[in-house]
Amino acid sequence: MYYIGVDVGGMSIKGGLVTEAGDITARYTVETQRYSEEYGIAEDIRKVVDGVLAEGKVGIGDILGIGIGQPGSVDSERGIIRYSNNIPLERVPVVAQLKKFYDVPIYINNDANCAALGEYVFGAGKGYRDIVFVTLGTGVGSGIIIGGKLFEGRECAGAEAGHMVIVCGGERCNCGRRGCWEAYASVSALIRQTKAAMDLHPDSLMHQEAAAEGKVSGKTAFVAAKRGDKAAQQVVDRYIDYVGEGLVNLADIFRPDVILLGGAISKEGERLTSPLQKKMDAEAFGAKFNPRVAVKIASLRNDAGILGAAALVCSDRT
Repeated sequence: MYYIGVDVGGMSIKGGLVTEAGDITARYTVETQRYSEEYGIAEDIRKVVDGVLAEGKVGIGDILGIGIGQPGSVDSERGIIRYSNNIPLERVPVVAQLKKFYDVPIYINNDANCAALGEYVFGAGKGYRDIVFVTLGTGVGSGIIIGGKLFEGRECAGAEAGHMVIVCGGERCNCGRRGCWEAYASVSALIRQTKAAMDLHPDSLMHQEAAAEGKVSGKTAFVAAKRGDKAAQQVVDRYIDYVGEGLVNLADIFRPDVILLGGAISKEGERLTSPLQKKMDAEAFGAKFNPRVAVKIASLRNDAGILGAAALVCSDRT
């Protein structure tokens, strides 16, 4: 028997056929669209589910359930996408829409919540009781496990750490507020920071790196800094400091066993975690007296979304 995990992202919707041991045996992907009443997101999720079944050569009778990880605010109890800003959606009863086609349990939750659950069940969160998962991607997502259970807040609308303000009156965030952590610690923010530094430093190696890649990306400053570029190193240091501000805040509120970092920037590994751990050890409240909060890289990488969505199903069955 299998689970199907569906990972909804800003660029694509990815699905996987997941075994009870957490192995992905088949995959299917479609591009994310700009959805309307005429063509809703449930249509593309159906394409992904059907594609996964076809690729895996199994029928819906072999599936224990379907899990969906969706960016934004999700009412997991009612199966509704309440609000998503990066993929503009409002009040979409996606589970009810899918139930018309699949007679299996269907679950939906915020994508970062799913990733946290996936790490807890299948990945680097195994063996811990309290974890905070933070994904540094197009936005900044967060998922929180307390006492082995997913914390969602009232009506599943909490755990949105990316939208806590770290700079009052600062950069405008996609959510409409100013100074959100997401506006400073996301990959989108890092790209803006990199471009601004490139404008100020026309001789920086960042220009070479961007030209070689064909664009400015989240890697541009990190790669140039590795080559000894001072302007790039300043971008990296400032970006890591922004990330650290939010992590210390989370540590002070939840005091978890570990904070796990996912998303594209997490590929930097110790170049990211080493300075963040130093900041955590120095700045977390009562750092010399209270339990240490470890900062580590999440282990599921690009599969966190699919496995996390599948974990919604298997965690409900246990």
